[in-house]
Amino acid sequence: MRTLGRAAVFPCLTLLIALLCVWIAPSAAFAQSPPKIPGLPGFGRPPAEPAVVFGDSRDQVDVTVSASRDRVEPGEDLPIALRFKVARGYHIWTAPSTPAAGFAQFESAIRTEITLNPDASGKSAPLAGVAFHEAFLQWPTPHSVEADLGEGLGKYEVYEGEFYAFLPASIAADAAVGARELPLEVSFQACNDKGCSAPASVTVVVKFEVVAAGSAPSAALGSAFKTFDPSVYARIGAGAAPSKIVKFSFFWLHFTLDPSGNGIVLLLFVAAVGGLLLNLTPCVLPVIPLKIIGLSRAAQGSRAKCFLLGCIMSLGVIGFWMGLGLAIASVKSFTSTNQLFQTPWFTIGVGTVIGIMAIGMAGFFSLQLPNWVHSIEAKHDSYLGSALFGVMTAVLSTPCTAPLMGTAVAWATTEGPTMILLVFGAVGVGMAFPFVVLSASPKLIDHMPRTGPASDLIKQVMGLLLLGAAAYFVGAGVSGLMVTPPEPPSHIYWWIVAALGTAAGVWLLVRTVRITKKTGHRVVFGGVGAFVAAISVLIGVTQTATGPIDWIYYTPERLAAAQADGQVVVVDFTAEWCANCKTLEALVLNTSAVAEVLNSDGVAAIKVDLTGNNEAGNALLKASNRVTIPLLLVYGRDGTLVLNASEYTAAQVLEAIAAARRGGGAVGE
Repeated sequence: MRTLGRAAVFPCLTLLIALLCVWIAPSAAFAQSPPKIPGLPGFGRPPAEPAVVFGDSRDQVDVTVSASRDRVEPGEDLPIALRFKVARGYHIWTAPSTPAAGFAQFESAIRTEITLNPDASGKSAPLAGVAFHEAFLQWPTPHSVEADLGEGLGKYEVYEGEFYAFLPASIAADAAVGARELPLEVSFQACNDKGCSAPASVTVVVKFEVVAAGSAPSAALGSAFKTFDPSVYARIGAGAAPSKIVKFSFFWLHFTLDPSGNGIVLLLFVAAVGGLLLNLTPCVLPVIPLKIIGLSRAAQGSRAKCFLLGCIMSLGVIGFWMGLGLAIASVKSFTSTNQLFQTPWFTIGVGTVIGIMAIGMAGFFSLQLPNWVHSIEAKHDSYLGSALFGVMTAVLSTPCTAPLMGTAVAWATTEGPTMILLVFGAVGVGMAFPFVVLSASPKLIDHMPRTGPASDLIKQVMGLLLLGAAAYFVGAGVSGLMVTPPEPPSHIYWWIVAALGTAAGVWLLVRTVRITKKTGHRVVFGGVGAFVAAISVLIGVTQTATGPIDWIYYTPERLAAAQADGQVVVVDFTAEWCANCKTLEALVLNTSAVAEVLNSDGVAAIKVDLTGNNEAGNALLKASNRVTIPLLLVYGRDGTLVLNASEYTAAQVLEAIAAARRGGGAVGE
């Protein structure tokens, strides 16, 4: 029998990574550098009393609109003014742009944005006979505010008081005569040094009439347009394009590029490099050996078929990313890939697909099953299997943000459907590139075991671990469907996940002893199997246990009562799909020292579980100007925000609670 040799070392060692991916990767989407909260206590000077504002930003901001003229002729220009009046003591964030020199960038700020003539999906739509030059919107000079958002004191750009924004518009030379109504949707969030109101959108309508040539006498611009720069029309007529600098960071490297003109080619290349790097993330890397084995087997028979299977898989990867781009381009409420896992049915669907793929890959269909089951078999050497594997690989990458890719995608979402599809397509091409190379060059994978006990063992163990991942996704989704907030969701599915992980470890241990006589191989691979089995049992026990903390499950009334009683309030945001949340809870919050303090008198430990349709919990997260978890907030007795952290140690939590009891300031992140 073929023994476990060097050819099997790489894929077998990835078993440990694969198991860790099952527990950790799905939640990475919600842990990507979560933002600091600019509008909660601690933004500016500490408040003297509880001041988290859960009102509506429309109470602090008034928006009106007017055109420079009520009657305009075909071929003429028509500037449009939007007047903002922000209540005294409040400010709103600037429009999306690159900060001026000396100002810091706050990536997760809810920026002030204008959508022209929104369609059913909330995207800007054209208006017959009218051209809107959105790229040349004129905003006023921002004001400067200083705040410590967790990275030291910095200056940030905001708008305050009464100001105007101007939209240059032009009437087409062949525009039909008649009345026009242009709705504009304006989105913003009002904040002060104590808190933020809930983000809001208002729709204002500007009305004007297109009249026959010679019937509308020219008129000077009104007082509202005294700061409007009319030279913008000369630049528009000359074909000028506004400069849009995109900033990138890659470890210690920092660079910028202008995507206008030839710069777009470079930006697409950067997006493709980001997609390529997705293959190195813990979400994707563990499943690559499975495909390499499949390609190696296909190459044994036909290089042409090997290349074709690799191309089909690549098309599956690219197709998924293009589908995501299409969703973001057409659905206003869908703005990021990590939102996918917040929908229970999507999470269940992901788990189902992974389960089918795992069964096919591991060869479990060799049993006598009904013919209809074989019709959906997804082995590596089938076209359907390769396509589905490509889709599954891309799906597994969505919780992870590769360097470079995130910036390119974020920029694309502000540039319209065509650019969104181009950038998302580039990400897909970059991610698919290694598989095209491998399938075109079978010699690169000749060292992989094609047949025999070692190959079968790798596939079987990886298949069991992927089934564990499938159980995780399906279980988290079902828990989301069945939970009734604020009650905690069911954790019973963790025993299924643990059982599959344990089976994978035990099978690796047993089969290693049987198929190899070498002591070194038995120690290494048998040890990995024993470790996988042990950690699977441990995870099953810890994830289904009640835990040492007497949590209060969040409702607005319970939070208000704790604050009214003058307690120190610790708010922990979590969810079943957020394994990072569970890791922090197990390794930090559940430690004896922290749990003892959280259960002590004068401290209210409140858990906000976002599993399922927890509308109140999501409202609290949104009011905190957050979109990602994990998140831990510690409030003092007077409502001062002492700790705002997505990653924290036991010492930080204990220090924050001690400071909250003393009434001290923020301890930082």
